[in-house]
Amino acid sequence: MEFKINGGKPLSGSVKIESAKNSVLPIMAGAVLTDREIIIENCPKISDVFAMSKILRHAGKSVEFCEENLIIKPCEREYVKDVNFSQEIASSVRTSVLMLGALSAKYKRAKIPYPGGCDFGGRPIDIHIGALQSLGAKIREDDGFIICDEPVKGGKTVLPFPSVGATENIILSAVIAKGESIIVNAAKEPEIVDLAAFLNKIGAKIYGAGTSIIRIEGVKGLCGGAFRPSADRIEAGTYLIAAAITGGEIELIGASAENISALLFKLCDNTCKFKIKNDIIYLHSGKRKKAFDITTGPFPMFPTDLQAQMSALAAVSSGKSRISDEVFKNRFYHIAELEKMGAKVTLRGNVATFDGVLRLHGATVGAHDLRCGAALVLAGLNAEGTTIVRDIKHLERGYYAMDKKLTALGADIVRA
Repeated sequence: MEFKINGGKPLSGSVKIESAKNSVLPIMAGAVLTDREIIIENCPKISDVFAMSKILRHAGKSVEFCEENLIIKPCEREYVKDVNFSQEIASSVRTSVLMLGALSAKYKRAKIPYPGGCDFGGRPIDIHIGALQSLGAKIREDDGFIICDEPVKGGKTVLPFPSVGATENIILSAVIAKGESIIVNAAKEPEIVDLAAFLNKIGAKIYGAGTSIIRIEGVKGLCGGAFRPSADRIEAGTYLIAAAITGGEIELIGASAENISALLFKLCDNTCKFKIKNDIIYLHSGKRKKAFDITTGPFPMFPTDLQAQMSALAAVSSGKSRISDEVFKNRFYHIAELEKMGAKVTLRGNVATFDGVLRLHGATVGAHDLRCGAALVLAGLNAEGTTIVRDIKHLERGYYAMDKKLTALGADIVRA
């Protein structure tokens, strides 16, 4: 599958933002911890959610959409301790690793394949394993599987890096464990706050989410309930950058300005004007963009998941722009593709320096990963002529109906 884009049309109109993919997936893992019904409201119908749904079905859950809500219920059948979801399923979604914490907490044992997701260099899970082991879990690796023979018992763990996934895995493993668990140097991302808020709503006792120290008091069990995650800050940011790169004006509905403040500051310095009211963000883009510098980092720094999209903007911003990714240092597959479209870029290690051109030109390019694909779509919206973005299966991991949303904003984009 591919997108065919005829560029040069300023975007204009309103776009609805889905619940955050990176909140929904950990919450789905958290649904394993209870035998009651869980409802995730405004859940995006993206391939990562469908992959995680397959995993939950192997774990004894019924998972179905009811309009915009995802309903997770326990099945009639008895649970099988070793969840036999395949390496193929696990390799399609990085969040499958969170089943280690959730399953070991619920059933005192877990066996999962190594996780997958986007391939842009090392994303080691040794932080996850080391943290769980420091809390008393007994974990071993065997022939492509990670096996937990004993769950966490509570205690204190200090993360060497504020890893979002490791923080989530510890929370999931500790919620119904005996005793108190403390995470030091925890990730502060809004998605961590969402996971804790969801679990607290169904009976957990988690304190300090959104700060560097999180404390979890183990409880005997959890109930059910409905939860609406926060807006997807990466989807919101992508559409704002799309408006900026096309010189357009758009309105985001259901967005959180607070969660993308680092992006808003950069766009404000780049000839964009904003109006913010409650969960609505309005952006009016100026004409030629100005050069900028970005360094990605853990929240509240600039998010690595918007680095590729800002690279597309840097390619057409007047002057020299510099983008450094300090989170995933090899996350630059989009650079070679942008160069096919006329971008002038020098890449040294984890730092890309752009000499802005007036406009890109159409080309056939490949979406090597999720955010790479988003960057190429944005570049295509700017480019003169026709751009073909191939391998859009990666895009569909994180963006619901992207082509339809962009078409509604005035873009000339079709799926082929």
